[in-house]
This record gives sequence, C-alpha cells and structure tokens, in this order.
Amino acid sequence: MATVAERLFIRRRIVNGLSLVLSGLAALFGLFWLVWILWTTFTKGVDAMSLSLFTEMTPPPGQDTGGLLNAMAGSLMISGLAVLMGAPIGVAAGTYLAEYVNHRKLGEVIRFVNDILLSAPSIVLGLFVYTVVVRTTGGFSGYAGAIALAFIVLPVVVRTTDEMLRLVPIQMREAALSLGVPQWKVTTQILYRAAAPGIITGVLLALARISGETAPLLFTAFNNQYWSTDMTGAVANLPVTIFQFALSPFEYWNKLAWAGAFIITVFVLLVSVTARYILLRKKMSHD
Repeated sequence: MATVAERLFIRRRIVNGLSLVLSGLAALFGLFWLVWILWTTFTKGVDAMSLSLFTEMTPPPGQDTGGLLNAMAGSLMISGLAVLMGAPIGVAAGTYLAEYVNHRKLGEVIRFVNDILLSAPSIVLGLFVYTVVVRTTGGFSGYAGAIALAFIVLPVVVRTTDEMLRLVPIQMREAALSLGVPQWKVTTQILYRAAAPGIITGVLLALARISGETAPLLFTAFNNQYWSTDMTGAVANLPVTIFQFALSPFEYWNKLAWAGAFIITVFVLLVSVTARYILLRKKMSHD
C-alpha cells in the first residue's frame, strides 16, 4: 500500500496537472479573442485603406468619397498637447516620490491615490473635465480634450518615473552626495540619465493608451467635420470619428471607421514596439 507521503505526492501531481491544463486553456481562450479582434481589424482596415484617407476631410452623410485627414491631425494635436501637459508633471511627481518621500507615510498615501487615478474609468475623467472646463468656458474645445487625456497620462508617468528612479542603485546617489554635489544636480544629471530609458518608455506607453480613448473626448473636444487647428473650439479626432461612423447607417462611413481603427491599432503597436526597443537597448547595454 502507498504511504501517506506517496499519496500526498500523487495528489499534488494531479492538482498541479489540472492547474496547468486549466491555465493553458484560459490563456488560449483569451488569445483566441485577441487574435480574432486583431484579424478582423486588419482585414477590414486594410480593405478600406486608400490615398484619399490621408489627403481628404471626413465626408458628409451619404457621400462616398472622403478621408480622415482632419481627424488624424486633430488626434495628433490633442494627444501631443496631453503628453506635453501630463508628462512633465508626472516626472516631477515621480521624482518627489522616489527621492524625497520614498519611505515616508506621505509617499505611500500619494502612491495609493495615484493608483486610484491610474485605474479610474476614463469616462469619469472626461465627465470631470466637462464639468470643470467645458461648462465653465461654455463650449467644447481641443484644450479640454487635452486636459482630459493629460489626467490619463499623469498617473502612468508618475508610476513609471517612481519605479525607474527607485531601481537606480543607492550607491550612485551616495557617491555623488559624498562629493558635495547638490541633491537637485544628483537627480537631474545622474539619476535622470540612468533612468531615462524607463521614463521615456512610460511616456510612450501613456501616449499609446490615450491615442484610442473615446469617452473623454466625447465630453470635451467632441468632433469637427472640417479642418481646424483652433484648439479653443471643437476639434476633429479619430476616436470620436470612429465612434460616430461605426454607428451610422452609411456603408462608406462604416468603411472609414474600420480604416481609423486600423490606423490607431498600428500606431499603438509601433509605439509599444518602440518602448520595448528602448528597454531592450538599456538591458543590453548593462549586460
């Protein structure tokens, strides 16, 4: 007869095998839907690609010609301004967390609040900016859209900067401070250089995240059928254009919606690959 130890060993083997099979099936289930979504976006998006997509404005209802030039330009303006607004504040806040209140209660409280902001639904942030900015100024604007997206950029950059600076060896700080270098010079000339690839990666990932956000822009920048670089008024953007065109009964609008979805997907992929490449170069240089 098998001993108690042998029975426990057999039981652990069975449980381990079942866990492995169930985990594998769950992973395959998730990958199946991901591949299906990407394949559908790819096939329908490529079919809708044309030169006019990048040279013509969004068409009026019922017209079978037109493109997404104004929407793409508007998305670049709003997203770029959001990064310019959120990234510097995020880097400064992450630096404060890592270098000044790292092991203090205040630092833990700030990290907790930042994590809440990081996981907050984007529609809530859009509604907040709508209440504070849009209703106060009396209309939709590109600036309001950029502010809403900056709230999404901010916690990502704060978290990344904080973690990257804490990964810098303490010996680098001690060596510089022992030579009489001021704290601000240690941070700007030594720590930032060491953590730069990670911080840049965080900024790029934040850019990738906001590039497809629709809900905040519905409440803030809204949309514009025409070409406009006036950020004080409603500005065309890809996410809202995709949302409106996908729900429309017009076949050509539906086609443009798939093309816009494909463009955003490719953009996010390129940004993510760039971020990975920067981190890989850092790792290879250290090795």
